[in-house]
Amino acid sequence: MAQKNIIFIQYYKTSIGELIVGSFENQLCLLDFRYRKMREAIDKRLQTGLNAIYFEKETPLLRTVRLEIQAYLKGDRNQFSLAIKMVGSPFQLSVWNALLTIPYGTTISYLELAHQIGNKKAIRAVASANGANAIALIIPCHRVIGATNKLVGYAGGLSIKKRLLKLELAYSQNPEELPFWDSE
Repeated sequence: MAQKNIIFIQYYKTSIGELIVGSFENQLCLLDFRYRKMREAIDKRLQTGLNAIYFEKETPLLRTVRLEIQAYLKGDRNQFSLAIKMVGSPFQLSVWNALLTIPYGTTISYLELAHQIGNKKAIRAVASANGANAIALIIPCHRVIGATNKLVGYAGGLSIKKRLLKLELAYSQNPEELPFWDSE
């Protein structure tokens, strides 16, 4: 049997919940909520796709990830400088790459995201790919909202999604604008 590769992981408690972070060949491949519903499926996809096993160990990259997350959650960072490794189907990769283009402090709908990847009928598939994102915060799936401007679906829960959007709005170019979902 071929030897397995290693994904170095660590668990990290933050103000938005406990996260699991992982690196593969000095690239971030995992930044996710430790106790989310899809944890097992995402872990299996990463381990299978990279022919790897998880191994809990501190690395310089994981230390940098924690520092950048801390700065982001304090409003001191609106972009991440980390090399990332996405593991998924070609469709998922297209959705995640589109997510990377959503500016800090803004939101788009699943419909707009489907249009952006050139498949306006794939709204449900786009939502599913969004939910399968293994690199939260950096691939900003929290910036995608429902067509009726409602907060829908987030691995960390809707209250965390709302906190992240409020945080970004407070430190974006238009901090005086109240979000449309603020009254919910």
